[in-house]
Amino acid sequence: MSPSAPSLVVTPGPVARVTLNRPDVRNAFNEAVIAELTQAFLQLGADPEVRAIVLAGEGPAFCAGADLNWMRRMADYSRAQNLADAEQLAEMLRVLYACPKPTVARVQGDVYAGGTGLVAACDIAISVDTAGYCLSEARLGLIPATISPYVIRAMGARAAHRYFLTAERFSAAEALRIGFVHEVVAADQLDTRVNEVVAQLLNAGPQAVRLGKQLVQDVAGRDIDAALIRSTVEGIADVRVSPEGREGIQSFLQKRKPNWLLG
Repeated sequence: MSPSAPSLVVTPGPVARVTLNRPDVRNAFNEAVIAELTQAFLQLGADPEVRAIVLAGEGPAFCAGADLNWMRRMADYSRAQNLADAEQLAEMLRVLYACPKPTVARVQGDVYAGGTGLVAACDIAISVDTAGYCLSEARLGLIPATISPYVIRAMGARAAHRYFLTAERFSAAEALRIGFVHEVVAADQLDTRVNEVVAQLLNAGPQAVRLGKQLVQDVAGRDIDAALIRSTVEGIADVRVSPEGREGIQSFLQKRKPNWLLG
């Protein structure tokens, strides 16, 4: 990568693309990349033209976690400086997870440490079969604290107990088995499969996708009590009387395409 090449490439459009572009350091991130990612997902999330976002990486690795030079600087940070630094990473992951547009991780290579947080915070993850995964923090005497809310939701507590503690590398097949990624494909099929999944997202109502994503985040892990049941009842009632809900039902009954497919 030339010195002038951007560390993050954002391609807007109905299917926007955010590409980590630091292949010389295996797409590791530092405070500048974290700030750029935060801004990119805020802007794309608010752009009415955007219907889906693909998060990708250039080169042989998807993301190796923290940049070594950044880690060297952090070694001398005070606790207050570490708090401020970790808060920036936590905010970036929150913005990605809460982005109102559906997000798809296109995992073309290895994913280590903080990089697993990026994959876990996306709605859908499709991995090449040769990718390796590793929550390597324990090897350095650290813990994957900031990424843990997203990684544990993605792989489950039982798998997290193993991989947080052993810091061992695991395969794409294992990532699929534990639910950390949704699909594993050969390298020559990765883009085809990502495009097929994105096409399914574009077929769905934009409001329904946004509300469906929020629904999962609101309901997952909650007790099934009267308050939760009431919120789901209100949710379906509200969406049924919305313009998109009415259009979707009418287009189905009239055997025609809904208006969000006509643009």
